[in-house]
Parts: sequence; C-alpha cells; structure tokens
Amino acid sequence: MEGPSIYAGATTGITLSERFKNWLRREDIQVLLTAGAAAGVAAVFKAPATGVLFALEAPYRDDVNRRALLPSLFAAATSYVTYINLVGTKAVVPFLNDPEYRIGVDLKSVQVGSGESMAWFDASKLADLFTGVETGDLFGALLLGVLAGLGGRSMAWLVRWSKSQSRKTSFVPRVIFAALILAALAVSADAAFGSPLTIGPGIEAMEWVVSPDNGLGLIALLFGLRISATLVTLAAGGVGGLFIPLAAQGVILGQFTGELIGSDRPGLYPTLGLAAFLGAGYRAPISAVMFVAESTAGTFVVPALIAAAVSQLVAGKSSVAEHQHSVRLGHLERRFTLPVTSALTTDVLTVPPDASVSEFVYSHVLGRRELSVPVVEKDQYLGIISLSDISEIDRGDWEKVKVIDLIQNELPTATPSWSLRDAIAAMENMHTDILAVTDPGGSFIGVLRSDEILKLDEILDETGG
Repeated sequence: MEGPSIYAGATTGITLSERFKNWLRREDIQVLLTAGAAAGVAAVFKAPATGVLFALEAPYRDDVNRRALLPSLFAAATSYVTYINLVGTKAVVPFLNDPEYRIGVDLKSVQVGSGESMAWFDASKLADLFTGVETGDLFGALLLGVLAGLGGRSMAWLVRWSKSQSRKTSFVPRVIFAALILAALAVSADAAFGSPLTIGPGIEAMEWVVSPDNGLGLIALLFGLRISATLVTLAAGGVGGLFIPLAAQGVILGQFTGELIGSDRPGLYPTLGLAAFLGAGYRAPISAVMFVAESTAGTFVVPALIAAAVSQLVAGKSSVAEHQHSVRLGHLERRFTLPVTSALTTDVLTVPPDASVSEFVYSHVLGRRELSVPVVEKDQYLGIISLSDISEIDRGDWEKVKVIDLIQNELPTATPSWSLRDAIAAMENMHTDILAVTDPGGSFIGVLRSDEILKLDEILDETGG
C-alpha cells in the first residue's frame, strides 16, 4: 500500500520543489519527503505518533533526523484527521480494531464515578492494563525479539540479493519466470489455506493467521510463502513498498511464537511481532514501541520494549532500505559525499604535448600563476606537467625540451561518478593537489584542485546549499 503512496508523494514533492525552488533548499525537499512518510504511516495505521517517529528514524540506522520533527508532526496530524474523516477509523491491520485484541484480557467491568464522569475499568486486571506484564510475556517477548531480529536480518540480505538479480537478467525472461513462480505460489497458498494469501500486501494473510485453530505448520508455511512472493517480485524488477509486507511477516511470526509457547492473550504476540519485525527490518525500534503503545492503549508496552531491543541487537546494522545512512554526517563528511562535479573546474587552459618548457613557464606559471597544468592533445588527456618537474632542467634548455618528455602520467584520473571523498583519497595517496577528470573514454573534462574543495563551504553557504 505504501508503494503507490511513496511514488505519488515523491512526484508531488518534486513538482512543488521545482515550482518553489527559490524558497526550498535540497535539505528542505528531503525533510518534506520524510514528512510524507510520517503522513502515510499515520493514516494507514491510525497511529500519528508512530508515523512521526518512523519519519525521524527511517533516514538513518543509528540516528534520527531531528530537522524533520515539526514538519512530520504537522503532516502526521493533518493526514490522520483527513484519512479518518474520508475513510473511517478502521485500521489496516484487521485485529487491531477488535477490543478483545487491543486489550488482550477478559475484562471484568467495574463502574467508577457517576454521571458524565462515569468510567469502566477492569478492577482485577488493573495493573496489567497499565503494564501489560505477565510472567510468560517477558520470556515470550525475549524469544520473539530474537526471532524477529533474525528474520529482519535475513530479510534485509534477501531483499538486497533479489534486487541485484533484477539487474543481471534481461527483462522478458525474468518477468515470465517470475510470473510462473508467483502463480505457483498463489495456487499452493490457495490449496493450503483456502485463499491465495501470497497475493496482495498481506491484509488477508493477517486476518487468516490471527484466527484460532491454525496449526504451527501452516503458520510457518504461510511465513515462507509470503517471503518467497515478496522476493520473487523484487527479483523480477517489480516495484512497491516493504512496509506492509514486513508488517505482515511480523504478524505471522508473532502468532507462530504465541502458539509455540501457548499464550492465552490473543492480540499480544501478533502485535509484538509486527512491531519487532518491522523495527528490525527498517532499524526503527522507537517507532515499533510507539506503534504497540498506540494500537493497544498502552497495554503491551513493556513486552514491546523487550522485543524491540532484542530484535535490534540481533539484527545488527542490516536494513531493507538500501539508501539508509548510518548516522547524520558532520559538516566535512557531508562535503565529502558530494560528487566531484560540485568542485570541478571546466574552464581550464591546457598545454599541448609539443609545447616547450619555456611556453609552459611563461604562459602558465608566470602568466596565470598555475603550478600544475593538464596536458591534452585534441580532447585526450595525457598527463600533468608541474613546476617541480622542470626543476632539474637547465634554463638554456627550456626552448628545446618538450612538455611531453616531462609529464606525470602515473597520476590517477577521476570520473564524474566519483565523490569528493574518492578524489581526496586519490590526491593524498599520490601527494598531489590537482586531479584531472575525464570521461570513461579518456576525454578531458576538467580538473579538481584541493583549494577549490576547501572553498566549497563558502560556495554552499552563498548558494543556500
């Protein structure tokens, strides 16, 4: 479900950024995309606070995007209010609408107060209502956290592998092959469960798995078939989101764990599994706990804390989001991630290979105060000539010696795909302050100088980033 929302939102965001580019910086556009994610999660799951926290956590694996807080708060609130007024309050996860699943205990109602202030409480389970803790819950949450962490870690690796396969084979064969596999999975699911539960985002699969009297074998089979369908779709080059598929896998895994340990709390383990698996897959533990708090009225928070923490430890640094950064980068680190084109000088006066040393000195060193100049024949880059290269040449031989005899052709050349970090590493390795930039065919494009990289901060400040 989030796939179409992401693409529609990105298209809208790009259009608006082009229209208002004089007021929006690149960082602002990224923040708005993050706020869009908050709005989507808030609406679909009827959990605005979860949407805000997910938006803060999703861009980084071990950090948060604090600049997105206020935009995400506004986006989540307006999205939630708009959605429930247009569509209603029914949650996308079916069992979260059932009061039995939200509380997870048999309520023994007791009237408290009178008139308009009258309220109803479960007096016998009052402590559980606020803590959600029973003796077996802690062990179950620990076990579920381990399983969800392993599942999230495996899912992240399999997602990356599947996407890499889509780039290795031609379009028609992989689509036909994937279609046959998906059809076989749907037929197998229909035979096993009475419905093709591998098709769609997973809402029907959630409804089936939380129903009573489902055996452990069938629940495990559904888990495997759903993962297979997701991976085959990605390997074929299919597009979409992973948020709902991860949530569905978490519900299935949670129900399996609850059945395994014989839990009598019907909504606990599917809810914990959804949060733990989703949190491990996206590296978003705070969002996972907040989702449990919002969707269960605070009943299962303590087990959710345990499950989320353990799943994060087991999952490690893995994430299904390919472009998720580890942490927010500092000022220098952000600069180094920019492409070389951000500091590239293309208006360069080159020297031909048949020029004399005298021409190089008077035209470039003295005339333009350039200590190193690229040597180019037609459009082909040959090397670099520097003032230090002529230090051992007698002054009387400057007219006789040609530049081609002195050039440094062992220096590396950069390509436009390099980052500034790549270029600086190459320059430091070769002890030079200039690097030629060429296309893959060796045609000269321009040069990258260390002093231009140092001045880049001033340029970024003046242009608003």
